[in-house]
Amino acid sequence: MTNPIHTGGCQCGAVRYRVTGALTDSSICHCRMCQKAFGAYYAPLVSTRGAELVWTRGAPKTFRSSNFVLRGFCGECGTPLTYEAPDGIAISAGSFDDPAALPPVVQFGVEGKIGFVDHLHVLPERRTEEDAESAPFVLEITSYQHPDHDTDRWPEAKP
Repeated sequence: MTNPIHTGGCQCGAVRYRVTGALTDSSICHCRMCQKAFGAYYAPLVSTRGAELVWTRGAPKTFRSSNFVLRGFCGECGTPLTYEAPDGIAISAGSFDDPAALPPVVQFGVEGKIGFVDHLHVLPERRTEEDAESAPFVLEITSYQHPDHDTDRWPEAKP
């Protein structure tokens, strides 16, 4: 039996990683430190404990957010990448090439949970193209973000 392989990286492609092994400890953290680190209502993280994490392109820069924790991020584009604590390294779930394969199984730091987070699923939903009338540029967006797969180099050579 082969070990599963998960890949991912930042949005600009300067930092890429590969995790070999089972990833079963995916979570959401609602603590205020994670909210600030991700600039979001919560931080989705996947623990790499028991698996092998290898940086395949570049490496994250770090910020010491507490006496125990380093937060890794891309120094070029700012994408949050790691939560590094004495018990191991967790990777930001959204930075995986296939984040849907790693659904959260627990929520931490619920004392910091913002009340409306539990009701996001009842908000009206709109597809991106539905905003075209009020924001026509959305129909002409060209993404410069790294694709959701490994590349030999990035950015790709221009023809």
